[in-house]
Amino acid sequence: MSENVVHLHKPTDPPPLDTAPTVLTVVPDAPPARPVPLWVRSGRAVKTAVTHESTRATVRAAARHSMYTLNGGRIVARRAWDGRTGARYERMIRAAEAAGNLEAAEEWEERLQRFRAARHHRRMDLLHSPVEAAKGVAVGAGMSIGVLVALGVVMALNTGHVGDVITPLTATIDFIALLIRIVQVVWGPALAIGPFLALLALWSVGGKQHAAPAWALPAHVRDSEGEPITPSIVVKALRDLGVPALARAIKEMGDAGASMLGPIRIAGCGVEVDVTLPSGVSTNEVQGKRRKLAENLTRHEHEVFITIPQAARTVRLWVADSGALDEPIGPSPLVTDDTMTADYAKGRAPWGQDLRGDAAALSLYQRHLLITGLSNQGKTVALRSLALWLALDKSVQFLMGDLKGVGDWAMFDGLATTLIQGPTDEHVIQVTEMVEGAVDEMNRRIQAPPGTVFPPLIVLVDEAQVAFMCPAKDGEKRPYGGSKANSRYFMAVRKIHNQGRAVNVLMWQGTQDPTNENLPKLVREGAHTRASLALGTESQARMALGDKAVDGGAAPNLLRPGLDRGTLVVASDGVTIPAGQSSITVRTHYIDDDSAENITDRAKALRDGVTTLHAIEREEEHDPLADIAAVVGDAPRVRTKDVLARLATLNADAYGGWSFIDLKRVLDDADAEPYKSDGVMVVARDRVARALANRDNEGSASEAG
Repeated sequence: MSENVVHLHKPTDPPPLDTAPTVLTVVPDAPPARPVPLWVRSGRAVKTAVTHESTRATVRAAARHSMYTLNGGRIVARRAWDGRTGARYERMIRAAEAAGNLEAAEEWEERLQRFRAARHHRRMDLLHSPVEAAKGVAVGAGMSIGVLVALGVVMALNTGHVGDVITPLTATIDFIALLIRIVQVVWGPALAIGPFLALLALWSVGGKQHAAPAWALPAHVRDSEGEPITPSIVVKALRDLGVPALARAIKEMGDAGASMLGPIRIAGCGVEVDVTLPSGVSTNEVQGKRRKLAENLTRHEHEVFITIPQAARTVRLWVADSGALDEPIGPSPLVTDDTMTADYAKGRAPWGQDLRGDAAALSLYQRHLLITGLSNQGKTVALRSLALWLALDKSVQFLMGDLKGVGDWAMFDGLATTLIQGPTDEHVIQVTEMVEGAVDEMNRRIQAPPGTVFPPLIVLVDEAQVAFMCPAKDGEKRPYGGSKANSRYFMAVRKIHNQGRAVNVLMWQGTQDPTNENLPKLVREGAHTRASLALGTESQARMALGDKAVDGGAAPNLLRPGLDRGTLVVASDGVTIPAGQSSITVRTHYIDDDSAENITDRAKALRDGVTTLHAIEREEEHDPLADIAAVVGDAPRVRTKDVLARLATLNADAYGGWSFIDLKRVLDDADAEPYKSDGVMVVARDRVARALANRDNEGSASEAG
């Protein structure tokens, strides 16, 4: 029997010429899915219920509160045992011996002996106390009865009834009977409730200590707040730091390392503890593992600071409360106190807060200042806040150059003697001439009679790296930027650094992203107060603060760019630094432009009026080489002495102070150097004329190019 097959898809090959019989194939439906067994469905439901977040939260809560009660009992028992025995002293003795600190071991042994002697004295007193107690009870009862009877006699005399003699005694007996009845009524419930109250007390002790596994603690404690800093947490963090010698020493100590730690003190928005490292472990091994130590303490790296105090083999750890450093500090006193004034010589500028939360104030008296850091980290605001405070001392004078030129210092217009704002080479030239003018003022003050008192002159240049990197040269081919001996800005700053503080001429500079090119070594080392915001590398931190500060724990390169904006690491004797440290971290107050204008308005009101120059008035331009050619005239050669005299006659202001060295420098640069003729130094007319022609040709070629 044959069947006709019908294909349900379109054939790709052409059909054959002959017609084949069609066969129809019927495909049966898929069999129905087998039902899921009950035990599988039950297992899935149980798994879902067990892994549900509500179930997990319930289990964590049950485990947490159970462990609070259990571990609270352990804590109370341990405290009771330590209070009744000398176990605490014995632990400290073993720890001191393990650490090799025999002096501390002897001190703890002496304390243990005093404790044992006092305990023995108390036990001896107990042998005599029953007899003394019985005597005391008898005497007290007799005196009480006598007082009550005497009181009854007084009452009987007053009322005329003999029975009133025992009335006070009867009333006392009735009161005692009432107390006994109250105790009988309350005693039963108290016995029933007492255990629950005891468990509640143990739970409270355990809860305050977070005495439960980390997985069972609440989310806000486990994740955001971090673990509380306790001795055991600190020791465990040090043990797991990855320093083999440190881990072995902690393991060998009888108290598991507790003797290494000083007291944990609350310090601002965190805690501080000194750690005395065991022999064989250096402080830089701990400093180099700051990130791992912070993570072991359940903190971020920026929340742990490691410094080196004066004590040998000791590191000082400051651990912030989790998230505390991300909270802003309060406003500056300059903004909140409209009556505040400044005193350059004796006062301190309110700059911000240190990590302890204490006010950080900076003395500016006769201290050159340098603030550096990456771009957009708050350098200008930090520098400006110091100038705003000092402006409230009406005796202070300012020369200011802002080589960014976006108006950050515009509020000092009418307050500063000179205010130059702009980023171009011309602005650098103006700022350089301003600083050179300050050098002239410094020299004038130095030549004054001894004992002369001069008002403070602050020469402030913001974005000073623009000046150091400026390629412009003056008419004598001397560069304005750079760090060579003929670099005008560099040499002017160096001169103020060398002699300015003695006559109250001070140099303040703000720079960004320091390198050896945009912040020469001699300039950065000339500042008495050096501060740095966030930087990129440790080498930049050493440029900003110096090797001593960085070796002592200063690490502006570990600050977080953007997040730690306004946080400075300061190395200066003008700010209070904890004993033994070489630097301090300061979170500066933020003063916005509007508040800054209000402060400068108050400062202007203290003065009679200041006319601010926005450009340096220059002397008439002169060309030394052309002037030399003019005074030589038609003579083939002229003695250098006569050339100097003629130049002084031609332009006394420009050449009156010239010496042979100045003349020789100009001629040597032009390849027209003086030479000897008949035993005297002379200047040749042909050489000078050739030098002028060559210079003109070079200028024409450069213009054509």
